[in-house]
Amino acid sequence: MANKYSKEILNLLRSIQNIDYVSPEEIPDIDLYMDQITTFMDEHLASSKRFEEDKILTKTMINNYTKNALLPPSKKKKYTKEHMILLIFIYYFKNFLTINDIKCILNPISDTFFNNKGGLNLDDVYKEIFDIQLGNIDSQVRDVIRKLKKSGETFQEIENDEERKQLTDFAFISMLSFDIWVKKTIIENMIDNTLGKRKQ
Repeated sequence: MANKYSKEILNLLRSIQNIDYVSPEEIPDIDLYMDQITTFMDEHLASSKRFEEDKILTKTMINNYTKNALLPPSKKKKYTKEHMILLIFIYYFKNFLTINDIKCILNPISDTFFNNKGGLNLDDVYKEIFDIQLGNIDSQVRDVIRKLKKSGETFQEIENDEERKQLTDFAFISMLSFDIWVKKTIIENMIDNTLGKRKQ
């Protein structure tokens, strides 16, 4: 069984290991102009592009986030390290949440910790979250491998190798998709039942 999945597992591990992320140390501790921010994001999150022509972040996106009160306005057309941190969070959240949902999640954090001189600030928050995620990678890898192996055990009765591979791939995708759906539902319930009420 191990040999059967070893190649697919290695490919999965490579794809996970090649995912770019922005470590706290990489975020510039100086104010940046908009084009510097878009260049930074494009360089540091390049591997998350599905297609080469995809844009990680554009000036239009930044303007829309500001217009929708998701991002505090810049000061003299310059953005701080904390602006960058919010943009990183927005980038990840927007893949599966609406702008309104992201506002419910981020605005209370931004209101409390953005430019907070007297205690915990957004930089501290990002470092803590980053450390949690980094420590959680191994368990995520193990879970994906477990799903891959479990899907490979399905449709044993299919004799045609090509058809069976098609079905086991579909089973694997379905398992991953259901996992995403469950977690997205939990997040939406938290927004509707807890985070949303805090805004009222």
